Amino acid sequence: MTISTDFEQGINARVSRRFRASPQRVFDAWLDSRIASKWLFATAMGQIVCVEIDARAGGWFYIVERRHGENVEHIGEYLEIVRSHRLVFTLSVEKYSLDFERVTVAFDARGTGCELTLTHKTKPELARQVSHGWMRMLEGLAAVLGESSPLALARAIAAPTRGHERTA
Repeated sequence: MTISTDFEQGINARVSRRFRASPQRVFDAWLDSRIASKWLFATAMGQIVCVEIDARAGGWFYIVERRHGENVEHIGEYLEIVRSHRLVFTLSVEKYSLDFERVTVAFDARGTGCELTLTHKTKPELARQVSHGWMRMLEGLAAVLGESSPLALARAIAAPTRGHERTA
């Protein structure tokens, strides 16, 4: 079994969404297991059955989603946590790939709310699917935060950049 952590390969799939909630509140929703269990990796196809989060740089997360009668495990390590500003973590879903992909989430204040920009380095053939999955999850996050708004507020851009791009 080979596990790859080569972040240099791939394409950046990007999703952005504005929230009325403060950057602190949106940021906390990513690291609080009670809140994350309501939206993170939840899809229309499944339900979350387990969320464990060790929210510190070098810490990890373990999320199990039940899809079509079977468990799908999402695992990763937090590489960088800058409270209310930035999260960087690895992500692997063993059912689909043994690769660990890199995800960067930036939280930028916009008035009393914030804009969240998520960049997920993935395989070029998965960029569109990854973007759509994150868009659905961010809509779920908005609902958990009490923001019901049309899906049109989320936008996805599969950016054709490769290599060493860094987002802030």
